[in-house]
Amino acid sequence: MSAAADPVVLRHRDLERIANVALRVGRVLMECGGRVRVVREGMRLTAQGLGAEVVGERVGYASLTLTVGAGEETITRMIDVGPHGVNYQLDVAVRRYATQLAEQGGAPHEVNETIDRLVRETRRHPLWLVAPATGLACAAFGRLLGVDGPAFLPILVAGAVGQWLRAKLHARGTNPCLIAAVIAFIAGAIGGFGARAAGSSSAEMALIASTLLLVPGVPATNAQTDIMEGFPTVGSARAVSVAMIMVFATIGICGAEAVLGMLT
Repeated sequence: MSAAADPVVLRHRDLERIANVALRVGRVLMECGGRVRVVREGMRLTAQGLGAEVVGERVGYASLTLTVGAGEETITRMIDVGPHGVNYQLDVAVRRYATQLAEQGGAPHEVNETIDRLVRETRRHPLWLVAPATGLACAAFGRLLGVDGPAFLPILVAGAVGQWLRAKLHARGTNPCLIAAVIAFIAGAIGGFGARAAGSSSAEMALIASTLLLVPGVPATNAQTDIMEGFPTVGSARAVSVAMIMVFATIGICGAEAVLGMLT
């Protein structure tokens, strides 16, 4: 019996659909801030649920490559990865769906429809809640760093304003490094000047605390985890991204400190 007549072997076009769908699942997980191991597992489970096996994959910081096969048939496809972020709720939803798909099976068009629905309907906390909560976290960390009571409210306001502005700039597609510099300057200036106006004796530390929202904790943790789990390329790329964000945040902080010093 020829390979073309073998019902076990998926046709080339079917494998292409499976590869593209599995790559899309991997891209969503990557853009949500998933580790390399999580992205690989998501693609593998998706391909398995659609009746193919993963022959090989390459997870990069800006693109994903996947080879799937069935019998003697294989196909390789690539997809680009958009800006990396942190969306734990969507990450968990997609991972659960991939696990369910591997157990129950499905069709490529159903997977695409479900991913569209998850991306569209997975809830996000509203900005009016996130911004004040971020400011409160900055103020709380400021107290841990030793700022006095009068600086608490200025830091809270500065952190809230910084988070609100960061969300707006991100929605406009502004470069993340530029966002870090702008937010560090504005939030730092608000926190520093506000603390001084409130009679605080720790205005400089209040300035620093107001910019703590910019610390890229999840990417930094993922960078270390990826390197330790044997994926040094993506881990190193993430580490460089973290370093660049911190460099530009430092530039913004230095600018705010300079202005604060000139007006002392």
